[in-house]
Amino acid sequence: MPSSEAERRAGGRQLYELCGSDPARVFSPYCWRIRMALALKGLAFESVPWRFTETERLAFARHDRVPVLVDGDRVVVESWEIAQYLDRAYPQTRQLVRGEPATYAFLLAWADSVLFARASRLIVSDIPALLDARDRAYFVASREARYGMPLPLVTADRDARLPEFRAQLQPLRRVLRDQKFLGGEAPDFADCAVFGGFMWARVVSPLPLLAPDDAVFAWRERMLDQAGGMARRIQAAEVTPP
Repeated sequence: MPSSEAERRAGGRQLYELCGSDPARVFSPYCWRIRMALALKGLAFESVPWRFTETERLAFARHDRVPVLVDGDRVVVESWEIAQYLDRAYPQTRQLVRGEPATYAFLLAWADSVLFARASRLIVSDIPALLDARDRAYFVASREARYGMPLPLVTADRDARLPEFRAQLQPLRRVLRDQKFLGGEAPDFADCAVFGGFMWARVVSPLPLLAPDDAVFAWRERMLDQAGGMARRIQAAEVTPP
C-alpha cells in the first residue's frame, strides 16, 4: 500500500468519494448515500477525492469502487455495508436502519434499477464536462459501450421524456403524502439511499428532474436542509424552473 494511503488509515475517519476535476463536487449517488448518512449521525469525516481511473488507490480495500470508508483500522466497502457498520460502531448516534433489513433491501434495489437507471438516461451526457481528459476518455468509452450509442443520443429529447421519468416516482409520492421522510418523522437510510440519486443529478446536470410542485421536490428540499444544509452548499449544475 502506498505510504500516503497508509498515513490516511493511521487515524481518523475518511470517506473515499467520486469526483471529477473539482474535488469539491462529489457526484456518485452511492457516495452521497454515505456522506448524508455520516452527516445525519453527526460523524465528522475527511473526504478523500477519488476518480474513475484511480482504481489502484483502492487496493488497500481490495475493492475497485467507492464509497470506501476508513474508520481507524476498519475498512468498509459498499454503501449498505457501511450504513450497517455505522449503526453497529456508533449506537449512541441516530440509527440509520430502523426496521427489517429486507425493507431497505427492496428500496435499494428500486433506487438502483428504477431511479438511478432512468435518471442516467437523462443526465449521463452532462458528466464528461466535469472530468479531466483521462477520466473523460474512460467514462465516455465505457458508457457508450454500456448503452450502445453515443452519450448525446442517450439523452436526446430528454425534456420530452421527463414526464415519463417523473411518473415513475409515484411510489415515493404515495409514501411522502403522509409523512415528511421515507423514514417517518425523521430521515433514515431509506432517505439517504434515494437522496443519493437526486443529489447526483443535481450536481452534474442542469436538467430539473423534479417539478417544484412535486411532493418529492419538497422532500428533497428537506433533505438538502439536513445537517445544517451540508448538501445544499455543494455546487450544483441543476437549474430549477421558476
